[in-house]
Amino acid sequence: MANVATSLILWFSLISFACNVHGVKQWPSHSSTRFYDFKVQTKTINKLCNTHQIVVVNDMFPGPVVYAQEGDRIIAKVTNESPYNATIHWHGVRQILSCWFDGPSYITQCPIQPGQTFTYEFTIVNQRGTFFWHAHVSWLRATVHGAIVVYPRTGVPYPFKYPYEEHIIVLGEYWLQDVVQMERQTLASGGAPPISNAYTINGHPGPNYNCSANDVYKIDVVPGKTYLLRLINAALNMEVFFGIADHQLTIVEADAEYTKPLTTDRVMLGPGQTINVLVTADQRIGKYSMAVGPYMSARNVAFQNITAVAYFQYLGALPNSLSLPAKLPKFNDNLAVKTIMSGLRGLDSSKVPKEIDTNLFVTVGLNVNKCRSKNPKQNCQSNNGTMAASMNNISFIKPPVSILEAYYKGIEGYFTDDFPGAPLKFYDFVNGAPNNAPIDTNSMNGTRAKVVEYGSRVQIILQDTGTVTTENHPIHLHGYSFYVVGFGTGNYNPQTASLNLVDPPYMNTIGVPVGGWAAIRFKADNPGVWFMHCHLDSHQSWGLATVLIVKNGVGHLETLPHPPADLPRC
Repeated sequence: MANVATSLILWFSLISFACNVHGVKQWPSHSSTRFYDFKVQTKTINKLCNTHQIVVVNDMFPGPVVYAQEGDRIIAKVTNESPYNATIHWHGVRQILSCWFDGPSYITQCPIQPGQTFTYEFTIVNQRGTFFWHAHVSWLRATVHGAIVVYPRTGVPYPFKYPYEEHIIVLGEYWLQDVVQMERQTLASGGAPPISNAYTINGHPGPNYNCSANDVYKIDVVPGKTYLLRLINAALNMEVFFGIADHQLTIVEADAEYTKPLTTDRVMLGPGQTINVLVTADQRIGKYSMAVGPYMSARNVAFQNITAVAYFQYLGALPNSLSLPAKLPKFNDNLAVKTIMSGLRGLDSSKVPKEIDTNLFVTVGLNVNKCRSKNPKQNCQSNNGTMAASMNNISFIKPPVSILEAYYKGIEGYFTDDFPGAPLKFYDFVNGAPNNAPIDTNSMNGTRAKVVEYGSRVQIILQDTGTVTTENHPIHLHGYSFYVVGFGTGNYNPQTASLNLVDPPYMNTIGVPVGGWAAIRFKADNPGVWFMHCHLDSHQSWGLATVLIVKNGVGHLETLPHPPADLPRC
């Protein structure tokens, strides 16, 4: 391990910070403006033998689909009629020069308070594919979410055979308790969150759960036809496998970016990830299960182990026929996940940064902080301590104001710009810790940001840690997509790491492998304040996050515009 630490120190010492010459930019013209009216409200729902209230948009669960075409302008008026604070994040949309409308609470905006309205405005610039929108405050994302489908410009075909039909498949988790209260209770307890009562497919749990024999989603398919399934994992705290009995899935897009076709019998999606797959109805006429089950890479963690089921049903099949079961990997099958990621290749990787100006090394993982409560039985339920999570051993604390507003207006005292570009200590990240896990694995608290020069070519090494347990962490970067140029198991070693600079996939959420690392690259050409966090919401609440501040460049097309007049106040 000493050799790895020496290599890393040498690696950082050789980083050069090159000056960039910026060419003249042309803002793409948009073809049309699409208006959406979102009302965040409560809805009484009967599911799993229980009736209770959930928070939804426009009385729909999942919420309404946002349809657009590449280049379109989106104007979405959001009125909060719920009793809770709300925001909407447009996940995967790069928000070019529209950081004010990105949506994460206390990062780019204060929440929309009950009774208030805020209008989001942004343009879909050089993007097309499957995205999704979701609440980005508390744990409301559990029920406040929906798909975004962006089609190519008119006359531009898909880079694959045009499907007979397209279907949106939103994967989720469902609780029989108030998710806002659940977050508060989890943080107050110092322990882990309760497991969900069910997985869902487009809001339906399927026949494996109580009172759900008829609460099943179904796709009717024509024999011989090929279908495009737009898969979205909107689950709160679980990564999941998806598969269809006796059918192959051909991946053609990941995180709203085309990929070279990759055929598999199952896929794994972390929360925040989207995958488009082609499926051909090439089996005997019948009813086939579409199944969603857990992928849990952490040790000694409770999770829902009952599979959600929907039907891929051929026309001509008997309505009451038994469905053929789908075979999913075991819940801890790390190899199945690695196999898919290893085969994923980008279709257009011509802009992969070959030279690097800013190199960051960021550890991700869980912590158990010392109990400081006078009532440890009530507040310190994790090994006599409290659960935390961190990047470079710093647990992110959201301030009481928007960081973007504080940065833009030069208001001091709410954040610092000293997030370290490397861990303060180098050790065997995967197999050891510098203290006594799991009793004393404290993290530091802070609202620390990393400032990046406009135009910098950035590489971030994301390293999983075994301080409490190794785990696959889906890390999402707002405002950008990035090339996943490498990943591997164990501790990252720059002397031996193999990087793909030829055809890496271009993503916005990357599952850092359990007990391993991932390397991402992008050009920092979008000024603003951008949240980088684990998309397991319990981990985000515990502090597994940081903020990248990208400075302005030259001219108005490289400069963050002023805030909108109706920006919510804290």
